[in-house]
Amino acid sequence: MTPAPPESNPPLERKLMREDVYTHLREWIICGVLEPEEKLRDQDLAARLGVSRTPVREALRRLEDEGLVETRAQSYTRVTAVEFQSAKRIYPILGLLEPLALEFAFSHLQTHHLETMRKANLALEKAIKQDDARAAAYADSSFHGIYLSEAHHPELEGILNQLKTQHLRFEIHFWKQRSTRLESTLQHAAVISALKGGDLELAKKYLALNWSRGPDLLKGTDQ
Repeated sequence: MTPAPPESNPPLERKLMREDVYTHLREWIICGVLEPEEKLRDQDLAARLGVSRTPVREALRRLEDEGLVETRAQSYTRVTAVEFQSAKRIYPILGLLEPLALEFAFSHLQTHHLETMRKANLALEKAIKQDDARAAAYADSSFHGIYLSEAHHPELEGILNQLKTQHLRFEIHFWKQRSTRLESTLQHAAVISALKGGDLELAKKYLALNWSRGPDLLKGTDQ
């Protein structure tokens, strides 16, 4: 077999490096290592990550598309602000689209999927009790991600993933007391119970409730 020309198969290490740079910067923004409205210089970030400026620039373009970075020509590139009013606009959209994703996924969900959701919810409860905002946000994301992946609807998944990147950031930034947040684990448990009983409409109802309560779980001073 004749090997493919080198230019059509860039080295795996190069692909991984680009993805790693993007992943690191995304994580830093979501978790607040890079703070809201912080100016970003590709040269500084490249030095910090030990890479060239090219993968940093590529990552910043991707992050701009996701709404985590904003650029003003000839002026600045910076982390976007985290605003409570933006969260209040996003949660109702998630409250409409997430039950739709669950409906698409319903016929594909099996016992092991529900068990994985249960474990994610237990991880969420543990993180809340330990007051670990980051772990709680990611556990919550894992719970919802299970049925989203089983919806087998790439267009819907693409829309939701972009919105939920912002949601993840809100959850970490506007962290509130554990007692209020434990309500979310009860709603998750109700979703799982309804799915086990084969009651899709009840599961969708509890899921919509879960998202409708979202803004109440955020701690914002600019409400």
